[in-house]
Amino acid sequence: MLPIRDHNPSGRTPYVVYALMAANIGIFLMYWPILDDPYRIASFFNDWALIPSEVSSGRDQMGLFTSMFLHGGFMHLAGNMLFLWIYGDNMEDEIGHVGFALFYVLAGLAAGMAQVLSEPYSHIPTVGASGAIAGVMGGYLLLFPKARVDILLILVIFFKVFTIPAWIVLGLWFAFQVFNGLLLDAASSGVAHWAHAGGFVAGVVLTLPLWLRRGGTGFWARTAGHPPHPETRYGRSSIPVVRRIRK
Repeated sequence: MLPIRDHNPSGRTPYVVYALMAANIGIFLMYWPILDDPYRIASFFNDWALIPSEVSSGRDQMGLFTSMFLHGGFMHLAGNMLFLWIYGDNMEDEIGHVGFALFYVLAGLAAGMAQVLSEPYSHIPTVGASGAIAGVMGGYLLLFPKARVDILLILVIFFKVFTIPAWIVLGLWFAFQVFNGLLLDAASSGVAHWAHAGGFVAGVVLTLPLWLRRGGTGFWARTAGHPPHPETRYGRSSIPVVRRIRK
């Protein structure tokens, strides 16, 4: 199940989202030529990634920030940029450009610390913007729980786009992170699940003051959990449904 777009238009140009996407893509392209060189890329990540043991020992704190702009491969980058594009513009619209930039960095730092606390002695480099983006998703869930999100479902040769509320998409995503975080460590799964969960919770907490200023549960009552403006309407999806042929 892959979110591909929401029905929640933003009222202003998301300059910070554009800048973050440009920074992540630009930095990735800078070291992309050495991805296939295990020694050079290991050395690069050792210098710039988040390494929990280095942070917990107090030797290197910078990785908490720099790791937010590094990715382990093209699909890693593409997935994160898709999620940032879907949810980030609305959060920037609500918080403002400067506020959203600060929100993003704080959520990313919180995500990194969650990963450090989960595995304080790990020497495995952790990279990716997903912790910060998880914060964006947590804030989005608090403000727009019933915003409609289009999901691409892929089951072998079956492809279907359908629409479900944000609280289901994001709630399941968060539950998946916690569930896998309890069962797997980052070394065996290759995914920093606790960074994702920590970033998500941080995003909810950081958005609470805005939500309360809007009226808290009263804001939900006025909007019924939907975006407080007309939603985007899309035409019929051009993605075909391919069904198994019975012989």
